[in-house]
Amino acid sequence: MKIKYLYLLFVLMLPSHVIAGDYKVSSPDGRLVLTINAGTEILWKASYDGKEIISSVKLGMILGDNKRFGENERIKRSITGKIDNILEPVVAVKHSVIPDQCNTLHIIFRSGFAVQFRVYNDGAGYRFETSLKNEITVKEEIFSLAMPPGTHAWYPLEESFMSHNERSYIYSTLDTITPHHLASLPVLFNTGGTNILLTEADIEDYPGLWITGDEKGKLKGVHPGYPETEKLEGDRNLFVTSVRDYIAVTRGTRSYPWRVFVVAPTDRQLVESELVYKLAAPVRLTDTRWIKPGKVAWDWWNATNIYGVDFRSGINTETYKYYIDFAAKNGLEYIILDEGWYRIGGSVLESVPEIDVEELCRYGKEKNVGIILWVVFKTLWDDMDKAFDLYERWGVKGVKIDFMQRDDQKMVNFYHEAARKAAEHHLLVDFHGSYKPDGFGRTYPNALTREGVKGMENNKWSRDITPEHDVILPFTRMVAGPMDYTPGAMINKDVVNFNPQFTRPESQGTRVHQMALYIVFESPLQMLSDSPSNYMKEQECTDFIAGVPVVWDDLKVLDARVGDYILLARRSGQNWFVGGLTDWESRQMELDLSFLPAGEYMIDVFQDGINADKHAQDYKHLKYNVSPADKIILKLAPGGGWAAKISPR
Repeated sequence: MKIKYLYLLFVLMLPSHVIAGDYKVSSPDGRLVLTINAGTEILWKASYDGKEIISSVKLGMILGDNKRFGENERIKRSITGKIDNILEPVVAVKHSVIPDQCNTLHIIFRSGFAVQFRVYNDGAGYRFETSLKNEITVKEEIFSLAMPPGTHAWYPLEESFMSHNERSYIYSTLDTITPHHLASLPVLFNTGGTNILLTEADIEDYPGLWITGDEKGKLKGVHPGYPETEKLEGDRNLFVTSVRDYIAVTRGTRSYPWRVFVVAPTDRQLVESELVYKLAAPVRLTDTRWIKPGKVAWDWWNATNIYGVDFRSGINTETYKYYIDFAAKNGLEYIILDEGWYRIGGSVLESVPEIDVEELCRYGKEKNVGIILWVVFKTLWDDMDKAFDLYERWGVKGVKIDFMQRDDQKMVNFYHEAARKAAEHHLLVDFHGSYKPDGFGRTYPNALTREGVKGMENNKWSRDITPEHDVILPFTRMVAGPMDYTPGAMINKDVVNFNPQFTRPESQGTRVHQMALYIVFESPLQMLSDSPSNYMKEQECTDFIAGVPVVWDDLKVLDARVGDYILLARRSGQNWFVGGLTDWESRQMELDLSFLPAGEYMIDVFQDGINADKHAQDYKHLKYNVSPADKIILKLAPGGGWAAKISPR
């Protein structure tokens, strides 16, 4: 202890003329070690259990006056420390209690530039700080990443910065990634068996980070430029037609987004990580008691295609009262009025004549069902204050804001403005057409979920949403935060018989695969995407889906392999829910119930039927007694799943 104290004292007393410095900071368990060199350049590398996992990260910043931070810096002082906190999320996506424990290093330079490092057991992050007067122009951020030879990536290839960030993950070797291969985050790397997921946290008044190859076997960070001119096509596609020669104009004294590296020696540990949440900005809302996660009966995916009724279904008040009745009967908290409730290209302050939003809010209140309204972001932005005031007076509970498709500085600021103003009117937010989550739900817990994922809506026009895609997402996109993937298809097909259909859509894989998605995939605002008429015909399955919580106390990933399968257990109170998914390969898995506390339990199981490989909707429903000493053999059909609720007897 005395030696450590003397070392810290020495570091704090370093003279101001020191140019170079070498530092090491490790995780609390000592397995992850960052070695930082702050000399002519700022470089760091990382090892895990003594093995190099990140060869080099070069970092820095270039300002509009061509001042270069990160080169030939003079060290003013450095400070080491640790964080040992307990976080209790307003909206608990994985855990209701999160230990926040890490070791820290803060290097402050005489130039007004500084770098913070935090090293956790499950990864590391760094961020810049500047302490300068007035506004500054950030021309470019320097981010260069080199990985050990043989590293592979699950790479979400993009076409341009104008993107919904809805991509398939392509398994690639790093030497195949060129400057033409643009990717949004997160990106998953595997080197020597260790997983490293690159993403970011706490993006504010600054653009998002993207990566490309750099012609030298490395990866390079790039950012969308600040928009100079924009062109609106239709009511929703706001294209940037020219950019300025900088990425941000911002306060001179501030901190910048965290560059996040989730490190996991097993695939299981990737899914369990809370690193992005821990690095996010703390909650900014003083009153959060009104925030209510829940499930949603969603109209758009099923094209309001209800049947067996004596009225004409469609975008009208009568149809949405039917959705409300369905939601009330099944204990769902919300319904959405998606595209069509206001005139396309028209005002978000006025519904079409066929819809009476205020009446639907009144009717929903009687049934304890809230109304969420879909809006195009640009149309909303033009009238945001009036719209949110009106929606609050109507009794609306939330907004689904769509088609941002960008994460330049201007668009990032829209997210913060929209969430803050929505909270002032007690409105929940679901961002669609969005960039990936960055811990935003910690800062604004009313922003319950967001898209930024290639979800099930694509079944309406493509074959991209396969069971294999479903078992990639928990290890990639979902590590960054909640995803509004919108599960719940009740018409299920094998690979041969699947056919994309816009108004009567279906899914690839089995019925139980869809049911298990409610346990595996995280979203505090979770959709039931199919037609209420289909759900009511399959009430046994619907009862189970409706009973799966959307927030959780605990998570245990029991078995997992990226792109192949996953088996996990989540706890809500005293009840455990177990979800298993496989790709197109049939699998036998073992469920070891030793994670359960001592006691006797009843298990309610939905498993693939014996003919699910031929008729994907085939399932078997079982109930029986179990104990923590039991091990259950699970048999999953191709594209299959397994779903269960375990309750104390």
